[in-house]
Amino acid sequence: MGFYSPLRYPGGKGKLSEFLKLIFKNNLLCDGHYVEPYAGGASVALNLLFSEYAGRVIINDLDRSVYSFWHSTIYHTEELCELISKASLNLAEWRRQKEIQLCKSNCSLLKLGFSTFYLNRTNRSGILNGGVIGGVNQEGTWKIDARFNKSELINRIRRIGYYKDRISVYNLDACELIRKIVKSIPRKTLFYLDPPYFHKGQKLYVNYYRPEDHEVVAKTVRGLKNCRWVVSYDYTPEIIKLYNQFPKRRYSINYSASKHSEGDEVMFFSDNLIVPAVKNPVKV
Repeated sequence: MGFYSPLRYPGGKGKLSEFLKLIFKNNLLCDGHYVEPYAGGASVALNLLFSEYAGRVIINDLDRSVYSFWHSTIYHTEELCELISKASLNLAEWRRQKEIQLCKSNCSLLKLGFSTFYLNRTNRSGILNGGVIGGVNQEGTWKIDARFNKSELINRIRRIGYYKDRISVYNLDACELIRKIVKSIPRKTLFYLDPPYFHKGQKLYVNYYRPEDHEVVAKTVRGLKNCRWVVSYDYTPEIIKLYNQFPKRRYSINYSASKHSEGDEVMFFSDNLIVPAVKNPVKV
């Protein structure tokens, strides 16, 4: 699997890319649209786009910090690359970028987008409100610059910028995005929803969900008539109950937030989707 996203993301689903390519093939969706209402690192969307499975991708994130990064990458590619090239990798700059996140509603998208990128690459596990790699005394094995290979990351951002005419970026609630675009998208469209985990979501995401929020998402998904969709979650009884009427696949995935571990997840599929006959979607 190639590394296409410039962002490190907890629970990143890049390993599902090959499985979703099979879904595109089996359902004759190639050159169609691909929609991620919870984009995060958008690794799957970029993989499908770069490998020419998706003709167009729509990425969305309610968190203004994450949205600002993608907006800057696509619409201010060279300005963002210049900021990265000139970035100082030290604790003083890290603290300055942390301060920007505290007033993110008033910052320009480019300023906030760079701050998001900077902290994502210098914090442990890429968590924006997490601690700096190496600690504030920089006494750890890895230092603040361990995940900040400027030339490689700039190349990734420029590649995304090259595809900007085939990428749409939104800053909406996931359900609002679906309502906004569902009537205008072509029939050859796949929705992939990866909502915040039911458990531990509060520790990993700025916009974590309460149980009633998960219920609203499930209701919205159930209302997607004549659309093809995939939803992935942590495997919990509460989530199984919400989607129990649909085909599902349970699998294990490795996590890298804080420490490496393995957890059970589940993927649900719309009734009109031909699901590839593989045991583990992350090991295609």
